[in-house]
Amino acid sequence: MAYDPELTDRLRHALVHLDGIKEQRMMGGVCFMRNGHMICGANCSKSEGRRFMFRIGKDNQDKALQRNGAVPMEMGGRVMRGRVFVDHEVCPDPILGEWIALARSFVDALPPKPEKKPKKKR
Repeated sequence: MAYDPELTDRLRHALVHLDGIKEQRMMGGVCFMRNGHMICGANCSKSEGRRFMFRIGKDNQDKALQRNGAVPMEMGGRVMRGRVFVDHEVCPDPILGEWIALARSFVDALPPKPEKKPKKKR
């Protein structure tokens, strides 16, 4: 996942009102975490273009894929069930909010992850 500063800023702005959101560098970009669980991120690739990534859960996958611009998340030739990419061009702010709400409904049902202990320096 390559870093896309513009799409990352759009996500940051859309998530600013939510508690428990943290940014984490992951997969070459920035993902947004809620209570320790990935909720969304942004992706930019030469072959696939600019897009958002949402963790929507396996039970929501089929319904989510019926929405405009959504495709299964695939990394390294492996389909990541429960996650979708959404083309940024079909995701104006109101639609972005709907995707975030869908991802939140899944992630908020998960138990919070315990905070990781800092690694000891050698």
